[in-house]
Amino acid sequence: MIKYQVYNQAGSPVGEYELNDKVFGLSVNESLLHQAVVTQMANMRKVIAHTKTRDEVSGSGKKPWKQKGTGRARIGSVRSPLWRSGGIVFGPSKDRNFKMELNKKMGRQAMLMALSDKVASHQLALLDKLEMVEFKTKTADAMLKTLAKAVWQSEETAKKSTLIINAGNDDKAKYSLRNLKHVKLMNLDNINIVDLLGYENLILTVDAVKGLESRIK
Repeated sequence: MIKYQVYNQAGSPVGEYELNDKVFGLSVNESLLHQAVVTQMANMRKVIAHTKTRDEVSGSGKKPWKQKGTGRARIGSVRSPLWRSGGIVFGPSKDRNFKMELNKKMGRQAMLMALSDKVASHQLALLDKLEMVEFKTKTADAMLKTLAKAVWQSEETAKKSTLIINAGNDDKAKYSLRNLKHVKLMNLDNINIVDLLGYENLILTVDAVKGLESRIK
């Protein structure tokens, strides 16, 4: 078990929590982390670029002129790729599929490694609970600065990218934090490897930690 200090929103220590070694005490395998990130990014990729083939471009299907006797080159359709405004032969297609698969156990292990790395790098902060009494971004920003000063001994740390994971949904917290460009609040069910590695600091509520640990048992 790893003993970790728990803070409240005022930045005051309110006790300790013993983190499960099976979740927060793993060694990091960079190759597995890379594979998990590439897989998620590929599955998030949207196919936008698309060029029309000769079957898709507009134009008559009628043969422009007869095959022989005109002195001009043979042509079967104005939609030919050889003609201006004709179809594209080897252009990008919307039918491309970038989907990748990763073994569920490997994906879960990569997630746990990312969490363990936050602990080892002292980039994790434990919060007893996240509750906002009003819809106010200024209050949420002040809370993060106070917590950063208490946990990392620097208000400047609060300016770095921060991922906050809560066990439940809190509309006041959601709407108070969403205008802070460097902060992202998410529900425990939406946790993913890209966000864990993409944000420098991680704030977990105690309920979120319990939820993560219960999934491993």
